Amino acid sequence: MSFEDWKDKISEFKTVDVRQLQGNFFPGLLKMAKNTPEGEGIKIIQTFEPHPLYAALKAIGFEHYTEKVDSGDFHVYFYRIKKKDDIEQSPFRPLALLNFPMIDEELGEITANFWNLTWNDEKRTLPYETRLLLSLTNAVGAGRMRQASRELIKAYIYGVDSAILDDVFELLAWNQGIGYFSSEIGPSALFQAYKLIKTQEKNGKSRDEIKQMLMEKFGEKNIEVSVQ
Repeated sequence: MSFEDWKDKISEFKTVDVRQLQGNFFPGLLKMAKNTPEGEGIKIIQTFEPHPLYAALKAIGFEHYTEKVDSGDFHVYFYRIKKKDDIEQSPFRPLALLNFPMIDEELGEITANFWNLTWNDEKRTLPYETRLLLSLTNAVGAGRMRQASRELIKAYIYGVDSAILDDVFELLAWNQGIGYFSSEIGPSALFQAYKLIKTQEKNGKSRDEIKQMLMEKFGEKNIEVSVQ
C-alpha cells in the first residue's frame, strides 16, 4: 500500500506528542502500536525525524508517511496494514538514540540524522553486513562489549555465516592479545552469543531456530546487551 491509499483516514489517528516526554517512551508507544488494529494508525509528533521508529513499527506491520510542518516539527503517520507480533525476533533497534533528546533536542536531531546517514543512506558502498562486522571489532577495541554483542547478533540475523565469525574472533585474539581475549572477551555476552551459534549449529539447529534463541537470550531484556 501507499500513503495515497490511506491518507483520508489520518484525521482519525491517535496522536502521540513526544516532544516534551522525558525518559524512555518507547515501551508505551510500542504497546499502543501493538494494540492498534489493522486499518487504523498513530500520529507521532517530534521535533526531529524519528528514524529509529520506522523499522520498529514496520516489524509489527506498519507503514509510514512523514511530513515536516511549518513549525519545523515532524508529523509521522503510522498506518497498520498487517498485524504482526514478532518484534522481539527482529534485529536490535537503536533505542539508545531516544536518550539524546533528554539532554538537548538539537543533539537528538543530530544524532538521529547521523545514525540514519551511517546505516541507511544509499550512498554507502560497503555492504551492510561488512559494516556491522567493522562496527563489532571497533566496539571491542574501544571496550564496548554491549555494542559489539548487538552487532554480532544483527550480523548473524542478516545472514553472516558463522565461519566468518570464526575469522573475526581469530583476528580479535591476534589484535587484542591472548590475555585481553581471555579475561574480557571470553566471559562477555559477545562471546557467549558466538558460542550459542556454534554449539547450536553443531546440534543441527536451523538458522531460524538459532536466531530465535539469540533474541530470547540476548535480546533487550538482557542487561548485558540492552541500551535502555
